[in-house]
Amino acid sequence: MTRNVDEIYVARGKRVVRVDVKASRSGRAELLALLLGPTGGLRAPTLRVGRALLVGFSEEAYAKILR
Repeated sequence: MTRNVDEIYVARGKRVVRVDVKASRSGRAELLALLLGPTGGLRAPTLRVGRALLVGFSEEAYAKILR
């Protein structure tokens, strides 16, 4: 899923983590830690908008990406 996106926004509580997939050489384990929930499934909600992936809910990130 991350191969076809340029950036990932992950909402963790009130904090939003932005990962630039092209510039960042984050390891697979690091990306999985961000994307997967405590039960091992993909965190919800997850949206793909163009070349961006939004994981978790953040009103600020949604407003920025969905404008």
